[in-house]
Amino acid sequence: MDAVHRFLLEDLDIRGALVQLGSSWAEMTATRGYAAPVRELLGELAAVAALIGSNLKAPGRIGFQMTGHGPVSMLVMDCNDKLQLRGMARSILSDEAPSHVAGVAGLLGDGQLVLTLQPRDAETPYQSVVPLTGDTVAAVFEHYLEKSEQQPSRLWLTASPEAACGLFLQKLPNADVLDADGWDRIVALAATVKPEELLLAPETLLKRLFHEESVRLYPPRPAEWHCPRDVEKVRNMLLSLGREEIESMLADAEIIAVEDEICGHEYRFGPEILDELFPPEGRTLH
Repeated sequence: MDAVHRFLLEDLDIRGALVQLGSSWAEMTATRGYAAPVRELLGELAAVAALIGSNLKAPGRIGFQMTGHGPVSMLVMDCNDKLQLRGMARSILSDEAPSHVAGVAGLLGDGQLVLTLQPRDAETPYQSVVPLTGDTVAAVFEHYLEKSEQQPSRLWLTASPEAACGLFLQKLPNADVLDADGWDRIVALAATVKPEELLLAPETLLKRLFHEESVRLYPPRPAEWHCPRDVEKVRNMLLSLGREEIESMLADAEIIAVEDEICGHEYRFGPEILDELFPPEGRTLH
């Protein structure tokens, strides 16, 4: 679990991957209290992020932001080359949200997908903005991948409180030469997969779906939720505001609370932070 399993249908020139996120996904959402439809949408985005992150050609980070004007205003998920994930959703829905409010159209409405690629050694990130074309996360990314990579792609995604999983297939340039009907046959077989089957061991699932095909399964790449607390980063942010601004904030409230929305951490500072950040003249703190 918590890994991306890449595979190749060797005789057909079709590649694929199985994404399975267990404890990493549960940790990411444990304290968030998302309504079920929101959690499912975010989990599907997490599976896609791990999948695309596993194909990064150079060290860096890739991020996805889906925004709209529906009851979910934003979904954010990013992944680095080590398959360390973090993400969040911004929504007005409660746990009592009606079951028919679901899918990209129902939750986000008319919106856009922003993809940001930040190579580790580059100062300027690459960014792509496209409309949300499709009623599911799978459909949105199938459309995006086909346009950006010029190759047909298919995705099957599922998410529950315990796991977020996805199955990916992509037709490579030589596929029609090897078998003119191969792509349609493999897609039809993959489309029979049930959500609960995406939790099966990769060997078991691939044999069940493609038992007549030659499948090469590559070693898994572990994935994890990675969002450690960073008090120094927050303190430096407060320091940049200046003493007067911190004094004003403490005059309005005895506690300064800073929320790290993407990681779900809260940092709280009392009046003592003023002298810690801005020592009185003639006094040096270590």
